[in-house]
Amino acid sequence: MAEQSRAGTPARPEDLVDVAHLVTAYYTGEPDPDDVDQQVAFGTSGHRGSSLKTSFNETHIAATTQAIVDHRRQQGYDGPLFVGRDTHGLSEPAWATALEVLVANDVTVLVDARDGYTPTPAVSHAIIRANGGRTSGSGLADGIVVTPSHNPPSDGGFKYNPPHGGPADSDATKAIAARANELIRGGLSGVQRVPFARARAAAQGYDFLGTYVDDLPSVLDVDRVREAGVRIGADPLGGAAVHYWGEIAERLRLDLTVVNPLVDPTWRFMTLDWDEKIRMDCSSPSAMASLIGRKDEYDIATGNDADADRHGIVTPDGGLMNPNHFLAVAIGYLFGGARPDWPETARIGKTLVSSSMIDRVAASLGKPLVEVPVGFKWFVPGLIDGSFGFGGEESAGASFLRRDGSTWTTDKDGILLALLASEILAATGRTPSQHYADLVAQHGEPAYARVDAPADREQKAALAALSPDAVTATSLAGEEITGKLTEAPGNGAAIGGLKVTTGSAWFAARPSGTEDVYKIYAESFRGPDHLAEVQAEAKQVVSAALGS
Repeated sequence: MAEQSRAGTPARPEDLVDVAHLVTAYYTGEPDPDDVDQQVAFGTSGHRGSSLKTSFNETHIAATTQAIVDHRRQQGYDGPLFVGRDTHGLSEPAWATALEVLVANDVTVLVDARDGYTPTPAVSHAIIRANGGRTSGSGLADGIVVTPSHNPPSDGGFKYNPPHGGPADSDATKAIAARANELIRGGLSGVQRVPFARARAAAQGYDFLGTYVDDLPSVLDVDRVREAGVRIGADPLGGAAVHYWGEIAERLRLDLTVVNPLVDPTWRFMTLDWDEKIRMDCSSPSAMASLIGRKDEYDIATGNDADADRHGIVTPDGGLMNPNHFLAVAIGYLFGGARPDWPETARIGKTLVSSSMIDRVAASLGKPLVEVPVGFKWFVPGLIDGSFGFGGEESAGASFLRRDGSTWTTDKDGILLALLASEILAATGRTPSQHYADLVAQHGEPAYARVDAPADREQKAALAALSPDAVTATSLAGEEITGKLTEAPGNGAAIGGLKVTTGSAWFAARPSGTEDVYKIYAESFRGPDHLAEVQAEAKQVVSAALGS
């Protein structure tokens, strides 16, 4: 008999990363500039890799930081640069390297005044606050967050947020990556650097935590949550929000318990994800098994990933909510009367692989919906100018406007969305999962899933460059094809893949940025069996379009 999967069970000693070995490899590994897997490459959320694979080392971070310095000079950004980090074992070494390069280049660096961890949304909030909503002119601030998000403990990550406060766009990240790889190829001869002691002494303190937490009443109805006595259980999953949740409870006087206050770069307290790896994915039932097991202890329980830009919502009646389900509920609540001071024209932003339930909710509210490619960066322009009330993606990332309609953050904010679940309960007397059941009764119940299919580098490149004409099929799972998209309908941007729609179903295929596979997202309002048909035929449609 095959061994039973350990997904959802506590990690064992053999699952844990050797942190000392990981950090040593960061300082001693030398990347091969001719090996594409050892080059700097920005995905949708920065450069990620592992020192154990020579894809995230001191050389990478020194070069990337210098490339960011060069980029901000070219753009005329001469204000302070906020630097935050999460709890991954590689984050502090990379943070230290970044400070050495930034200070050597005479950049004014702002780091956490408590020398603590900094969630991604707190960095975005700080940038927007410093710039007053400006994205041009002198004195503009920007930021770096050292985090690989929910990735396993052996990984490191490094991302850049320009003055709009959100993830850098593709033009910026391509230029930064190209310059970083050029510097690596040149033996770092163009990188300026000072010793860490000097760099740390030059860095100035900024109260990320206090500034963010004290401002939460401007974006959430905290008084209502307090008055309703909602019992909240918050699990930081060992991430950067660990100290934020305790101070949210204290400063905002909420009935909130920090379920697990531990920080450990091995994440030995985690339950294993679906593939038996340690991964801080707060949208995964396996990774969230411990919190789900305690769902009856709280009215609302929440989890965040390592940099707190994603949210997981657990209710006593529904357990862990599917991210698509909570996005639909959040949109229905916010646009259904909870934010009367928002502009009447405020739009709803969704990624094209998010559930069509959101489309149906938007239509029922009479609110405009904008569908964009995968990546939170596409929501930034609308969130910064207030034309988007809400932007959300299927991977449990979202943000929305302050109560007065002004900008809150332009990056994903898992703390905000987790607290919104409590506001929804306090304001309506019903849990978000009960609200989703209402949406199903009104609009039907979609079946949604993502699967992977093999693809080599050439096939992935071909998929990313497809044109609609390459799809010759006229039907999908017994229904007429109504749309063949390689550009997002909301902004005309290339989606880096293909989306095919019918009257009651759709699929989208995109190449993976890290593995030799392509991802097929699919949904059907005709049930799981029809979804399986859509998935099977999607592989055939994509294979035919790729000529394989």
